Amino acid sequence: MQVISISSLKGGVGKTSITLGLASAAWAAGISTLVIDLDPHADTTTGLGIKHDESGRDIGTMLRKPKQHHISEHVVAAGWSDANQPDGQRPGTLHVAKGSAKTSMFEKISTRRRDLNRLATLLDHVDQYDLVLVDCPPALNGITRMAWAASTDVLLVAEPSLFSVAGTERTFRALDLFQREYAPNLKNSAVVVNRVRAASTEHKYRVSEMRRMFGNRLLSIQVPETSNWQQIQGAAWPVHAWPGETATTAGKIFDQLLESLYDVKQPPRRARRT
Repeated sequence: MQVISISSLKGGVGKTSITLGLASAAWAAGISTLVIDLDPHADTTTGLGIKHDESGRDIGTMLRKPKQHHISEHVVAAGWSDANQPDGQRPGTLHVAKGSAKTSMFEKISTRRRDLNRLATLLDHVDQYDLVLVDCPPALNGITRMAWAASTDVLLVAEPSLFSVAGTERTFRALDLFQREYAPNLKNSAVVVNRVRAASTEHKYRVSEMRRMFGNRLLSIQVPETSNWQQIQGAAWPVHAWPGETATTAGKIFDQLLESLYDVKQPPRRARRT
């Protein structure tokens, strides 16, 4: 089972948009996927068409006593069941561990294994998904580190701006240090540039700067600024089912992004903790 954490140190770079785009690509490709919304704002839960009063325990509640909960018993289906599948394909399973403000109780950074392994312990009971997408809060706090400790891959989201580039560099440094000591199962880390305007000289410069700084860790795929993305998110709808050429183009980009991240060989699952 592949676990990809979508992270950023800086808010407002479109981390949740990337998570929703990847979820839509996995849904369209028929990949059995679980989305875990660790952000206390729970925007990904909303964007997946789930009402916060629906049945199923939220992820914050489950993380308090991870050994007492089976996450599979408390997930809910994404609210995309009425969406038309592209090309008549059969949609993949897309379940969600709902986000809530309760995850904020884990924001304090801890080096205790018990705290760092809360999410990993929950996932030790999961075997019916091929892919897990974890939407982290826009901060380098205890929640994000908990997600990294459970992950096989980390995708950092940046935008082509000075502050985002600097923040991404700091996040990589922190991630590399954390990986060596606390995340032995973390194999890959990369950065994707979001909200790129091809005609912007500033954006071209910042992308070139990131290429020099991050080398092969910078994905060649860039996610352009999409004019109707807010409308798609506001409707809580998969981009792959949204009409129009703009959405079709965006869907293809997320297909490429997922293809660059998703390991079809499926690495072996971690040994369960005792």
